[in-house]
Amino acid sequence: MPIVKRSSAPSTITDGRAGNVRQAVALAGALRLGTHQPLTLVPRAPWRWLSPRRLAGDIRHGYGEAFAALATSPPTLAIGCGRQAAGALRALRARGSRVVQILDPRISARHWDLVVVPEHDRLRGGNVLTLLGSLNPVDDDWLSLGRAAFADFRGLPGPRTALLVGGPTAHAAWDEQAMRGVFEQLAAQIREQGGSLLATTSRRTPPALADALRDTFADIPNVIWGDGGDGVNPYAGLLGWADRVVVSPDSVNLLSEASATRAPVMVALAASAQGRMQHFQQALHERGRLQARWLDWDHGPIAPLRETGRIAAEVKQRLAL
Repeated sequence: MPIVKRSSAPSTITDGRAGNVRQAVALAGALRLGTHQPLTLVPRAPWRWLSPRRLAGDIRHGYGEAFAALATSPPTLAIGCGRQAAGALRALRARGSRVVQILDPRISARHWDLVVVPEHDRLRGGNVLTLLGSLNPVDDDWLSLGRAAFADFRGLPGPRTALLVGGPTAHAAWDEQAMRGVFEQLAAQIREQGGSLLATTSRRTPPALADALRDTFADIPNVIWGDGGDGVNPYAGLLGWADRVVVSPDSVNLLSEASATRAPVMVALAASAQGRMQHFQQALHERGRLQARWLDWDHGPIAPLRETGRIAAEVKQRLAL
């Protein structure tokens, strides 16, 4: 039987979607096992349709040439996020890798060494780890690096309000006109109290709303970054320099990362959240992590939500890494 050479560096395996990549990379970084090796899958039919279920044939060739090459020298540890990654991890585990799946694979968790899911998911089991929110890289070191990388934000007047805008989803079908109202209320508060705006939009933000954001805050000191057209994304600088944060109600990732800072956090149009987004907000309120009243920034001591380090420590213990 041929000897399988094993890479000592952990691999992160995803479908390339930004949210999945961010969670896998965040966990790999928190484990501190060396520089991770990223791999983006190129799934082919029928694996693309049916993953993570096992199919007849050599699954190494179902996810693209890069994955086939990795499978010939499988890593000691592979971390994947998303449904496509779940199938690829099963193939690596069959070749001796320890594998950690992030997000519910929708079949029994027994096919992976560990599965990491948010608390609002129903999946439970002896090898299932749960967390509040999503895995992310935000800690004091990350925030410090963000401030250093965007040191010129220091010159903006305080308080600096970070505004993180996503887009309507099935779990938070907020109204575009209502979000314009949020912009106007926030701008009015900054005009009255002083300060500046640090804002970012996403690929899901309606284009007309991104334009409205720029128009509404045109007379206020600001940094506004729109996906793809404004140079280097200053996201780490926005969170690093923020004195307070406002988040749209549609993204577990955005809200998790905002809550990992030491700034007070508020959700805009919170009532539009349903299902898992509503449950997540409620859990944060119960922890005292979200502001109770709209645009009321009075607060006591803030304990940042830092779940990634806790999950990483448990992974290391469970897998004896």
